[in-house]
Amino acid sequence: MLKILIADDHAIVRKGLKQILLEEYPSAAISEVSDAESLLADITRDEWSVVICDMNMPGRSGLDALTQIKQIAPRLPVLIMSMYPEDQYALRVLKAGASGYLGKDNIHDDIIKAVQTVLLGKKFITPTIAEKLANALGEDISRQPHESLSDREFDVFKLLASGKAISDIAAQLSLSATTVSTYRSRIMEKMHMRSNAELTRYAIEKSLI
Repeated sequence: MLKILIADDHAIVRKGLKQILLEEYPSAAISEVSDAESLLADITRDEWSVVICDMNMPGRSGLDALTQIKQIAPRLPVLIMSMYPEDQYALRVLKAGASGYLGKDNIHDDIIKAVQTVLLGKKFITPTIAEKLANALGEDISRQPHESLSDREFDVFKLLASGKAISDIAAQLSLSATTVSTYRSRIMEKMHMRSNAELTRYAIEKSLI
């Protein structure tokens, strides 16, 4: 039996995706969760055919959850969805082990094709993502500063750019304040910036937040 797990903190998104999927796969068993911790618990507890996970959820991010999923179930196809542009995020999530990236603007058009593709053991790649992958094969001189960050640094960067205090970030990511401060220092060094305001301005310009 086809078993699909949808993770998104917005009930209307989960219900909409479930309806579309059931029209194509009427006998599928589709479950919903609203946060990353519930997602990881369900993956640990049961076997799934495919997971569809939002990149931005309360607490642990979808990118962080993806890393954990790949440790628990390395062969489980995971589709990451987000409202952010695929040219900014797709390459990062594919490198982290995702089977595809779905922009929420087009998700209703792409979701069935994406599920069909990953169930065949393939990656769901749009033309935009294909171009990014092609550039990544060579020395891409246009590489942007945020692309040098590790996945954890990228999560911290987004939260700092969103105006979160170090103590709040530490609580959200289950890290110590000292560790978050260390990440902040690394981020500033890698991106050649000196303040949170610069991070915020950069993130807004690049449509990262």
